Amino acid sequence: MFRVAPPAALLRNWPLMRSKLLLLAMACAAQGLPQSNSLPQRETLSYSIEWRLISAGKARLEWTGAPGPRPGWQVKLSLESIGLVSKLFKVEDDYSASLNQSLCILSSQLIAREGSRQRDTRITFDYEGKKASYLERDLVKNATLASQEIDLPSCTHDVIGGLYYLRTLTLEPGQSVQATVSDGKKAVVAKIEAQQREEIKVPDGTYKTIRYEIFLFDNVLYRRSGHLYVWLSDDSRRLPVQIRARMAITVGTITFLLEKHE
Repeated sequence: MFRVAPPAALLRNWPLMRSKLLLLAMACAAQGLPQSNSLPQRETLSYSIEWRLISAGKARLEWTGAPGPRPGWQVKLSLESIGLVSKLFKVEDDYSASLNQSLCILSSQLIAREGSRQRDTRITFDYEGKKASYLERDLVKNATLASQEIDLPSCTHDVIGGLYYLRTLTLEPGQSVQATVSDGKKAVVAKIEAQQREEIKVPDGTYKTIRYEIFLFDNVLYRRSGHLYVWLSDDSRRLPVQIRARMAITVGTITFLLEKHE
């Protein structure tokens, strides 16, 4: 029998959970391996989110090619709490980003509506000036909460673009690569390790997959201890079938399960 955190603990940890849900839906990046798989021009992935075996939310990830004189990619992620979590602390988050043709992040925006709080976080990446600018505002109080600049490598992935970049690569169990990842406040080089093949059953079906661990916790990009895993389908589509973070007992395990792809 599993214990469910009391409402006070749930409310106290939800902002952290929300940030980790975004991380889970988006996390990974990879550099230095030849690309072998092409990305779809348009794709929509729908996920159910479980926390401590409770249905906690829904996620929708939309991916679109952006043609024109400067071709690139557009990505949107919507997160919504449901059930007990939603009754205690309603969450509706919308993330959008623009990437260049090489999947390097150009700009991003997160509108986070959590209970009575509303935050607008915008990040711009200037590769000529080698700087990333981070701005977070409180929309209710019309006040700036954080503003800073960091040094920027020549090409940096946000966590969503990194996930799609990983899908273009051929990385077999036992292999690992180094990854450049930034959240606008920090840019780090992290390890990505392909661990083993597994058969995974999710609402969308049963898939043969390869499990990857992305080392972003433990004072890499995030200070907290934890483990982050991504299961990609072991075929040319390389679908993110399941994403899971295992963290301290106060947060627990959060899992994204693919419900539908189109």
